[in-house]
Amino acid sequence: GGFATADETVAPRFTARSGGLAPEALLAQGGVGFAGLAKVRPVLAGVLYRAGIANGDPRHKGLGQAQLQALCTADFSRVVYLDDGRRARFGTTDCGKNSLVYAKGSSTKPSALLRRIGELIDDPDQGPLLLHCDWGVHSSGVVAAMALVQFCGWSADEAKAYWQQTRDGAPCKGGCEAWIDARFRGFTARPDLVPNAATQARLCPARPQSPAATP
Repeated sequence: GGFATADETVAPRFTARSGGLAPEALLAQGGVGFAGLAKVRPVLAGVLYRAGIANGDPRHKGLGQAQLQALCTADFSRVVYLDDGRRARFGTTDCGKNSLVYAKGSSTKPSALLRRIGELIDDPDQGPLLLHCDWGVHSSGVVAAMALVQFCGWSADEAKAYWQQTRDGAPCKGGCEAWIDARFRGFTARPDLVPNAATQARLCPARPQSPAATP
């Protein structure tokens, strides 16, 4: 099935850089009105969202044209399929008032993607970016966690705890603590990409309570 058609009232829900995201918003699992996606969650207000494909992507085909049109209509500027999509049709989708780029990305080499997010932060006229992976758990979660470190000043431990909360009990080969530790090994925030305090106040979520990590 395709996405539900996005109407003109949808876009402000995704583009508003109003800050103040509550912890429960970071952990929400709703589809936010779009059919075909699961675990649609905000990360940076008006800039970065994450999701998975409903029922996974066993054929590795990614999002279809109707789905990309709906995201384009909702004023997203870019969608990135992390660590898969070998049969996906990447490229540009036009929807009249907006255009959207669908591209491949890597959760193990996230530097270019984080630079792209930084560019969106610096250009309020650009619509937000949606990260997605097969299920909306592992890969999209780790890049979202790194973005919270890079752009909001979260500690690595806080970001890892957020990742643990949002994996919703999904298993990890070799154990989940080891999985997330390996992804964060060697990762540090780049000082030149850190927004100023006023920008952080508009974009960054409140930090959720962090339970102990679950192996």
